[in-house]
Amino acid sequence: MTSNTRVVVIGAGLAGVRLARRLGELGVSAVLVGEEEHTPYNRVLLAEVLAGRYAPEVIALPAPERLTRGRVVHIDRALRHVHLADDSVIAYDTLVLATGSNPVLPPLRGLFAPDRHELPAGVHAFRTMDDCLGLSAAVRQDTRAVVIGGGLLGVSAARALAERGAQVVLAQQGERLMERQLDPSASKLVLRHLKDLGVEVHTETRVRGVRCVEGAVRSVEMADGYTLGADLVVLACGVRPRAGLAQDAGLAVHKGIIVDDELRTSDPHIRAIGDCAQHDGQVYGLAAPALEQADVLAELLAESPIASPAGAAGYSGTRALTRLTLATGSSPATGGPLDLAAFGEHTALPGDDVIQLTDATRGTYRKVVVRDDRLVGGVLVGELGTVGALARAWEGAEPLPADGAPLLHLLTNDGGS
Repeated sequence: MTSNTRVVVIGAGLAGVRLARRLGELGVSAVLVGEEEHTPYNRVLLAEVLAGRYAPEVIALPAPERLTRGRVVHIDRALRHVHLADDSVIAYDTLVLATGSNPVLPPLRGLFAPDRHELPAGVHAFRTMDDCLGLSAAVRQDTRAVVIGGGLLGVSAARALAERGAQVVLAQQGERLMERQLDPSASKLVLRHLKDLGVEVHTETRVRGVRCVEGAVRSVEMADGYTLGADLVVLACGVRPRAGLAQDAGLAVHKGIIVDDELRTSDPHIRAIGDCAQHDGQVYGLAAPALEQADVLAELLAESPIASPAGAAGYSGTRALTRLTLATGSSPATGGPLDLAAFGEHTALPGDDVIQLTDATRGTYRKVVVRDDRLVGGVLVGELGTVGALARAWEGAEPLPADGAPLLHLLTNDGGS
């Protein structure tokens, strides 16, 4: 089968679906190619499905009009064809790669048998709906679960499994939880929250390997020789851009698929957006930049699929805010949900001003960093009523009044969101 279309988008995640829908609204013909059998969904909310708060259909994305299910195995740049695993071929004028990212699988002893490339039974990545449903089917009351990785994904998975009644141990190689997003004080509050849920947390510890019996995981071995019994192991060790298809096609790839301000790759007929794209040296791996890139690209492609008109707005980067709610259900013993948000640079440099408000009793923490009279970053844990106003001040990058009073007002005024 060969079909001709103006724009072909590979990847039915947040970025790909957003682009296909925006193009449709702008009158541009687009075909979306998705590899997963599931209806396109919001990957950000998978932890809510694992925790049992949402059914899978709740996190479904609005279905695009033209969705082709299949796995793209080859890009023929000369003929401008994409080849699928079922031998079908789709022609394109412009191709957009929105292939997302793959989970990082750590080099653990025993993770893969010499003659097998599949994870042992009970060992799961946590990236796709299939991963989530597999974990949901396996977890039971008092299931022994070990989560490897203490970043945003690992913390979310540990919290969700604990809510399902599992006995959870989280192993983090770094010195604190969510060290990319949070400063030490905020990280301590997240640690306390997980411990209140019954999660056993080990930081500055390295997992050496997994022990399997008859193809199923039974324990996790730490670098110091300590062994943890395990019925489930969750690999939450980060992600890397899914750029193999682009690399095989000869496109320029570094950390991700390199794109310019018009999200164009080294081939003028191919663009890239979302987790797989590297713009100005940066791979974001977050929802907000992916959606912004999709919106920008839709406008560019609506004008011209190849070259944008002079003066057309391109993509100049995203000032992304990370936000997470660690909900705990209704148990009063856990103290309720914990909200957190982080943006910009939360580590002060010499000469920076830092404003910090802490309420140990209520478990709230607010900190902002000011450099050259501009808000450059902040961390908030607990009550997030001020996050909207702070984020707007940060995004605007306007000089703050010298007396600092308005900034203090932003920190304490809970009507700002």
